[in-house]
Amino acid sequence: MAETKPSPAPRPIQGVRRSATPSGVTHVRTYQSGQYVVVGNHLAQHRELSLTAIGLATHIFSLPESTPVDIRSLAERFPEGRERIASALRELEAHGYLERVREHTESGRLVTRTYAHHTPQAARAALPTLPRPVRAVGRGGTGRTSAGVGGEPREAPKEDDQAPAEPEVVEDPEVPAPVPVECATARPPREPARREPRFEEAVTLLAGLRRTDARLILSLRDVNRLAPSVIDWFDRGATPAAVHRTLTADLPAVMKHPAGVIAYRLRELLPPPLPALPAPPPPTAGARGPYPFQDCDGCDRVFRAPAPGRCRDCRSGPTAAGEVACAA
Repeated sequence: MAETKPSPAPRPIQGVRRSATPSGVTHVRTYQSGQYVVVGNHLAQHRELSLTAIGLATHIFSLPESTPVDIRSLAERFPEGRERIASALRELEAHGYLERVREHTESGRLVTRTYAHHTPQAARAALPTLPRPVRAVGRGGTGRTSAGVGGEPREAPKEDDQAPAEPEVVEDPEVPAPVPVECATARPPREPARREPRFEEAVTLLAGLRRTDARLILSLRDVNRLAPSVIDWFDRGATPAAVHRTLTADLPAVMKHPAGVIAYRLRELLPPPLPALPAPPPPTAGARGPYPFQDCDGCDRVFRAPAPGRCRDCRSGPTAAGEVACAA
C-alpha cells in the first residue's frame, strides 16, 4: 500500500502574521497616517444597535463640523433608503449617541441641531477610572511624573468635581509602586458637597417643574448640574417665580430631552445684571418742606406752623364774619 503523506503546511501570506487560533478573524492593521476616526468598542460591539445604526454612527463621527446629517442628505449619500436611515437615527438617539434639539437662530428661525456624542452618558458611566499619575521624589528632591510607553510622559487625567481628594504619594525610585485598579461598575451620582440655601432653592425649583408640565421630569444628575445656572439667575435679581415662568412657558409640542430644553433656556435667556440704583440728589441749601399741622390753642382750628401755638387770627384779634381765619 502507498504511504499516506501529510498535507503540506499552508504558505503564509506575505506581510500577515500567523494567528494561534484555527478560525475567526485575524486583524491586518496598518498605520493610519492621514484622516481617521476613533470609534469605541461600546459602539462597535453594541448588543442592541443594528448594523446599519453602527455604520451610520461611524460615518457621522467622521464628518467635519456643520455637515448636514438629516435623513434626506444621508439618503442621497447611501443606498439604504430613507426608512432604514430614519430607523437607524432613532436607534442612535434612543441610546444616547445622537441628540436632536430644536433651537432658534439669531434671526428667529427655528432649526434642528444635531449633537453627536462619541461617548454617551451610559458608556461613560461604565468606563473604568484611570489611575492618577504618581509623583515620585528622587534622591535629589526632584519631582518626576510616571512615564507612559516609550518613556513619554503620561497625560494626567482630568479630575472629577465630585471625586474625593487623594493624598500625594511619595515613593522610592528603586521600588516600583503598585498600580491601583478600580472596578468598572457604574456608580450612582453622588450628592454635591455644598448645600447652601440658594442651592437648595434652585434644586427645589428644578425638581418641581414636573408639577407644571409632566414632561419636565429631570434626573438627580441633571438637577445638580443645572442648579448653578439657576443660582446665576438669582444673582441677577430674578425671583423663583420669574425663573419658573421662563422655564415652563411656551414649551415645544415634541420634547424628547427636557434637560436640554431647560439648559438651553437657562443659558440663552439669562437676563443682564440689575443696574445700580441712582444716588439720591444732595439736599439743596435752605430748602425745607411744608410746616406740620398744628391745633390752635384759642379756637381749635388747624393751621401750619413750625411749633404749637395760636393761629394768625387769634394772635391779631377777632375778624369779620365769613372771613377765612386760618391759613391752610
